[in-house]
Amino acid sequence: MTAPAQHGGDTSERTVVGSAGSPGRAADERAAQPQHAGARRACDQVRVRVPATSANLGPGFDAFGLALSLYDDLVVTPGGSGVTVQVSGCGEGEVPLDESHLVVRSIRAGLEALGAPVPGFTLRCENRIPHGRGLGSSSAAIVCGLAAAYALAGEQLDRERLVVLANEIEGHPDNVAAAALGAFTIAWTEGAPSFEERGRAVKLEPAAGTAVVAYVPDNRVLTKEARGLLPGVVSHTDAAANAGKAALLVAALTGRPELLLTATEDRLHQEYREPAMPESLALVHKLRGSGLAAIVSGAGPTVAVLGTNGDKSAGQSTFFRSTPDAPDGWTKYELGIDPVGVQVWSMEAG
Repeated sequence: MTAPAQHGGDTSERTVVGSAGSPGRAADERAAQPQHAGARRACDQVRVRVPATSANLGPGFDAFGLALSLYDDLVVTPGGSGVTVQVSGCGEGEVPLDESHLVVRSIRAGLEALGAPVPGFTLRCENRIPHGRGLGSSSAAIVCGLAAAYALAGEQLDRERLVVLANEIEGHPDNVAAAALGAFTIAWTEGAPSFEERGRAVKLEPAAGTAVVAYVPDNRVLTKEARGLLPGVVSHTDAAANAGKAALLVAALTGRPELLLTATEDRLHQEYREPAMPESLALVHKLRGSGLAAIVSGAGPTVAVLGTNGDKSAGQSTFFRSTPDAPDGWTKYELGIDPVGVQVWSMEAG
């Protein structure tokens, strides 16, 4: 059964088909880029679209990220001295509607980093990325806010610096890198841990037809809780196995999809997190037992299956058809790979 993206509501099985695209009226808008270096141009309105992300992808703990065709949209309208926040969709009625809202804090941080004035504004968020499910909702909010700050400041979006700033807020660069750059990213940090760690990332293009099925349960798992279950020390054998599988996963995602099942094996984090999400790990084992490259998405509890589209029939790919329906109380999302990451449009004053 196919239905529009939703959050909450009944606990029956649902399927959501994701698709890329620009916000409405995009044809009447243009990317927020100054006409000449150093120039700052005022804008009447900023619109931002940011993709959901899946991190880790099995063995690539805190390093790998994949941008998905499921999006949050926001509109920022400068004016006044305070902040007004409106939220629809995921998080509606749950997230704060004041200065503590993560997008607001990220806009403020971005403007401060750019040395730009901090105006009052109205923020409207249309959220489709489920919160607390391992699909990068907090990273999306951070990247969205920072990208909006560039447009509000009249500056060209610097994606490399955006990853640095986003990592400072989020604390790890895997999800924010994929949200900022799109496609498949490998992220890391540079600098002394006791001083300053700068988030860095490289973007790789997944093989044509790469797709993801995400099984999203109604329950949430806090990232802090999931990380708290990880041991402080792992065996050399497990570390070596993960290093090899992570390297293999790069090859699998960029051109050897037949290796995805083997390449997504993990020994460093998924099994340790089972006490926080036993149903997720049970689903991972069931799917992998049937030959599907299933992993825990990020800190969970979402389970993602990596695959590649074959010939399409009746508008549905063979990969999507090969995956089972969602269990009761879960939603199945059929998603492509977002190729570009965060996008910004601005309406210029005058």
